[in-house]
Amino acid sequence: MEINSKLIELLKKSSIKLSATRSKDEDNEDKLFKHYYSLWGHTASGDDDDDDNVDGADDNDIPNNQKYDSIPKFYTKLPQANELLKQKLRDEGRSAFLQRKSKDLLDNLELQPKATKFLQTMWSLLEKYNSPPVLSNEQMLNYDDFKLVANQVSNKCKQFFRPSIFAKLLTDDPYGRISTLHFFNYIMRKVWLHQTRIALSLYDAAGLGFLRENDLESYILELIPTLPQLDSLDKSFYSFYVCMAVRKFFFFLDPLHIGKIKIQDVLTCTFLNDLLELRDEEMSKERQETNWFSTLFSFKVYGQYLKLDVDHNGMLSREELSKYNNGSLTPAFLDQVFQECLTYEGEMDYKTYLDFVLAMTHRECPQSIQYIFRILDTKHKGYLDVFDLNYFYRSMQEQIQQHILETVVSFEDIKNEIFDMVRPMKPNQITCQDLVKSGQASTIVGLLIDVNSFWSYENREAPNLNMPTEVADN
Repeated sequence: MEINSKLIELLKKSSIKLSATRSKDEDNEDKLFKHYYSLWGHTASGDDDDDDNVDGADDNDIPNNQKYDSIPKFYTKLPQANELLKQKLRDEGRSAFLQRKSKDLLDNLELQPKATKFLQTMWSLLEKYNSPPVLSNEQMLNYDDFKLVANQVSNKCKQFFRPSIFAKLLTDDPYGRISTLHFFNYIMRKVWLHQTRIALSLYDAAGLGFLRENDLESYILELIPTLPQLDSLDKSFYSFYVCMAVRKFFFFLDPLHIGKIKIQDVLTCTFLNDLLELRDEEMSKERQETNWFSTLFSFKVYGQYLKLDVDHNGMLSREELSKYNNGSLTPAFLDQVFQECLTYEGEMDYKTYLDFVLAMTHRECPQSIQYIFRILDTKHKGYLDVFDLNYFYRSMQEQIQQHILETVVSFEDIKNEIFDMVRPMKPNQITCQDLVKSGQASTIVGLLIDVNSFWSYENREAPNLNMPTEVADN
């Protein structure tokens, strides 16, 4: 009993101490809350004297840079369409910012060929500090010499002489050196990217890092006079050329058709390099024939469009498009093209035709696969099943059997071959992702929609066997 009574007394004492501690903490918490609440520009009920000084804290003890009447503003929404003054102010601010960034870069005079003073100075310095030993004809630079050159170049160039850049350009040289030529090319490439980024940003009307179609059209239109390879381009053809150039960017960089592309994506893709390659006055004819942006290639594509446009109304009907690629596309596929693609009163305009051409000529690319898959997916299920394959292959059989007496491969064999090539995640369901992963999309699409591709695949073991002319010219 005595032990129990002692325990009860101890519990009572501890509870009294605990309640006293809680009361003290609550009072202190309340004082702190009132203090900071009033400090941030609000009024609190209660004893004002307690608010002014908590644990010895006073407004005079708080640094000026920590006194705020309210939470600082950290977000400013974009000006609305009717707020013209704010829009003008924002545009001027962006323009001034981009100009300031541009001044920090090497200008065009400094980046022209070796006749300029800048390049002469740079090359002489790099040659002067060519780091031994000489193992080949290639000049090399170690880190010590790298720092010595950095101390003698202009302020604009010093940004390229950071340790991180030297480490980035290191290869497998046993003496820890970098290639002088690679380093110089790195500078040229880096400056070009920054200059192009700034140039494209000037056409970004919203200032959010994206380009809409009309933004990119304006950029290319103003770029045309600076490209010597386009000197022969008549001004009346500018609109068609710009349309053709813009479609390639948007077909591959905007497959979801949101109507805008990232400037960063434009810089990282190879299309801009192909376009700016037209600055080369000595560009070979072979390269012009393969460069989508060259005058020769643009005339070729537009000439094909005019040739298909038999009635000369500027649009292509289903019958006119059936002559594309010597009439090798199957009727079922052509029917679906005009079902799924944007048309105007059942006819295709030049912009839609360009997307079609890009998809047909780049069947191995994911964007083209997605474009064609949307056409092949007749019921919009998100996958191709046996019904879809049979529908398109039956059209292929009919087109071939009209001109060849021999029996065409059975659908069962083609179906099994296609599923073996794709190996889809779900049996008997081929998704667009399955096609892309298989690496066989171009072959599979050819077996379903293109007579020429089908014939080439079936006779791949006899490459010298040509397709009968009555089929090829159908």
